[in-house]
Order: sequence, then C-alpha cells, then structure tokens
Amino acid sequence: MYKEVNIMIIIRKIVLCLVVGLLLTTNIAFAKGEDIKGSNDHPLISRYPGAVIKYYDMKAFDKYTVPLGKIVEGKLSNSLQLEGKITRIQYNAPQNRSTLEIYRNYKMTLENAGFNILFTGSGRELGRFKKWPDVVYKTLNPIQGDYKYRLRGEDDSQYYLSAKLVRPKGNIYVSLYISQGWHKWPVIQLDVIEIKPIEKVMVAEKAEAIAEKISRVGHAAVYGIYFDTDKAYVKPESEPLLREITRLLRYNRELKLYVVGHTDNVGSLDYNMKLSKRRAEAVVKVLVFEHGVDRKRLSACGVGLLAPVASNRTEYGRARNRRVELVEQ
Repeated sequence: MYKEVNIMIIIRKIVLCLVVGLLLTTNIAFAKGEDIKGSNDHPLISRYPGAVIKYYDMKAFDKYTVPLGKIVEGKLSNSLQLEGKITRIQYNAPQNRSTLEIYRNYKMTLENAGFNILFTGSGRELGRFKKWPDVVYKTLNPIQGDYKYRLRGEDDSQYYLSAKLVRPKGNIYVSLYISQGWHKWPVIQLDVIEIKPIEKVMVAEKAEAIAEKISRVGHAAVYGIYFDTDKAYVKPESEPLLREITRLLRYNRELKLYVVGHTDNVGSLDYNMKLSKRRAEAVVKVLVFEHGVDRKRLSACGVGLLAPVASNRTEYGRARNRRVELVEQ
C-alpha cells in the first residue's frame, strides 16, 4: 500500500509539476493546429503547455534502443536495449519558446518526480548535419512517414536526455529529444518505455515432449512453473506443468531427475545460487507431497545465473533464463 501511494505521488508530480511550473511564465502561445485523431498524452507525463500532438504511436510490446552516449563513426557509443510498452509522441511546441527552455523544464520535472537522468547531450556534441535524428529516429527507432524528418532542425538547437524511474511494477524509461524544426516550431519527441516482465513465456509442455527432449539430449528446460519475484513459493498457475511432470515420471518408472533451478542475472551470484536452489527444492516438495512422486527419484539443485539460454540484456532473455530444468540422473 505504501509503495502504491508513492507511485501515485510520482504520477501527480510528473503530470502537475510541468504544467504548474510553466504556467508561471506569462504570454504562453499555442502551436498551430489540433491533436491528431486517436492521440493522447502519456498518462505519466503531461505535455508542454500550448503544444500540439502531430505524431502518435503506441505498441503494447516492442523493442526500443535508448541512447546512453554520443554518436561515434555513425553509431551510438553506448545504448540500452529495452522491451515493453512503447508510447511515442511528437509535439509541435509554441513558436515563442526556445528549445533550451522546453528542455530544462522537462529535465527539472523528471528529476523532481524521481527519475534518474542517464544521459544528456546538446548542440553539436550530438553530431552535425542531422546525425542524431537520422541515427536515433530513422535507423534505430524508426518513426513512420515524414515525421522523422521534422526532427531534422538546426544542429545548435538540439537537446536530448534519457531517464529512468524505478517502480515495483516495472521501471519506466524516457527518451526525450527537442529541436528547432525546419518550420521554425520547436519539435518535441517524447518516447516512453514501460518495462513489463514476461513471466509466461510458453504454455506447459506435454509429458511426451519432455520425455523426448530428455531421451535426446539428457535434459529438458520447462517453462510453466511460476514464482513471485525473489520468492520460492510455487504459484498455483504452475499446476498444469506439474501434472505433466508427474505423468512423465509415472510412465517412465526407472527415470530419476535432478530438478535444477535457474535465474536471470538480477542480483548477486551468491543470492541467485541460493534462490535457484530454494526454488528447485520447492518444486520437488510439491511433486512429492501433492502429486505423490517418490522422493528418491528427485534431487534439487540450483545453478543461479551460471547457465543462461538467452541474453540477460533484454526482459525477454531474462524471462527465458528464469526456468526449471529436468536433468536425467
């Protein structure tokens, strides 16, 4: 409950601080036109007063490259690969506002709301001759249609920042680029990435498929045994796969298994080794006491993060690595 209250406070800060802080400035003009049909501000981040939405795209799950460094030889020197809900909004800001003023207000608002600034850059340090928008918004994170070209303004007027907000329900990243567009209206490109863990990567495999894998390579990674974060209690939705493992052992009377827990790389090696062992022991306990499997046929082991099957750099990869494997003894 306390964490939820804190999150609501953060949301109010983001939505209200930008508006209240900027309305203290007089003579705010408004960009020409209306918001495009079907567009909305992101619920966590309000628009700059007087700005108008000209481009909007939201995907429930996609990938995004967040810049963390300058462009060197046509490529980002450092970046972060993310996956999650992606919201992309391009605004026209009021013509009588400078890109510097808009940038500093966004930066101040994000910092006040608890965001950690990961990287900032401005002017020609972001590259000359439209390099930044071409690399970031044309190649890495393509914007549809002609809207990517609207970001190709004056080199000296461009500002960028990336930021991160840590939340219990999933971290939020912001990628913000502001430039003086070729039409002389400041253009704001606001991209928000909401990390959403993928726990259920695959449906429960049938006993026959598990048996075939073990017969062929000596082990089988099974997806469908679920735990809460940092916990070792087997969740009820794991039941379908547990029934299939029970069937596997029932029809293969001589088969004995190591039940091996695996984790992602979040946390220390020692912590993950212990967590993976506790999770394996929890699976064995459920199979023995709730499904009637002979305890002598099962041994629990944990190898933590030492045997990944995918990159831990993405949430999808980390979800693949959080697994249980059945290894023939």
